[in-house]
Amino acid sequence: MGPLSTNGESMDLTWPLLIIAGFLEPVWVYTMDRSDNFRKIQWTVATVVVTAVDLYLLSIAMQSLGPGLSYAIWTGIGAVVTFLMGIFVFKESASWRRAFFIFLIIGGIIGLNLVSGGVI
Repeated sequence: MGPLSTNGESMDLTWPLLIIAGFLEPVWVYTMDRSDNFRKIQWTVATVVVTAVDLYLLSIAMQSLGPGLSYAIWTGIGAVVTFLMGIFVFKESASWRRAFFIFLIIGGIIGLNLVSGGVI
């Protein structure tokens, strides 16, 4: 049975959960930055909670997709979203060269999804 089975019926939420996990990765990067090296307790707690949920969702995806594919997709989504967060939230530079390589990561994520039976 796939993730989130109820009464013997399986709803395969592997890809949606993995995508959510990928988007949670930059959230804990943000909360960790706000924690000021874990000196601000509320941001530290947020970091721990978001990281735990993130890794739990990743572990669910790993059951169906395997660790290699799951981790590649998870880190790819996290890298892209963190890159965008760096530009828009942390005011980092946005050169065309950096953007080019981010588009390569996006292409890789889409390709891995397609060759693994997923859809765009």
